[in-house]
Amino acid sequence: MNYYGAKELAESYRTVRKNTLAIAQDIPADKYSFRPAPDTPSVAELLTHIALAYTFQYQVHAVERRATLQGFDFPSLMGRMMAEGKKPRSKDEILELLRGEGEKWAGWLQGISDGFLCEQVQMPEGANPMSKSRFEMILSVKEHEMHHRGQLMLIERVLGIVPHLTREMQARFASAAAAKS
Repeated sequence: MNYYGAKELAESYRTVRKNTLAIAQDIPADKYSFRPAPDTPSVAELLTHIALAYTFQYQVHAVERRATLQGFDFPSLMGRMMAEGKKPRSKDEILELLRGEGEKWAGWLQGISDGFLCEQVQMPEGANPMSKSRFEMILSVKEHEMHHRGQLMLIERVLGIVPHLTREMQARFASAAAAKS
């Protein structure tokens, strides 16, 4: 029995995206061009990357429903993703991209079956391991976003912004302390 299925994947992904959106909203529009170091993505580029990062898994599992990655045209997909990611966008456009693409992915997730999640997908020749479950591959979208969200929270600190999760924790502690008084 699978205790973490499509419904839970969709709910947890929506939570991750909600937190990414909170960070994106907290960062002022004039800081979207900020780069923490040379040759690193700007805030806008990082947020756009997060919005589009599900595209590979969506193509493999939702569009093509591939059982193997052998022969998959990864360079072509990456080229399209990179071109889409380089389009100039305002803060509001990036926020809408995060909302829309996030809901597209979460909406698809909630409709898949446990059986589909258990299916194995063969990796390209020479890969180790030789196959992965769809669940493992699909879960990587959330893990990838959480990785980049950690980067964004550090960028917030550099910009002098206390991340929303820290503010919420501080408020809970203050409320608990006040209740004890």
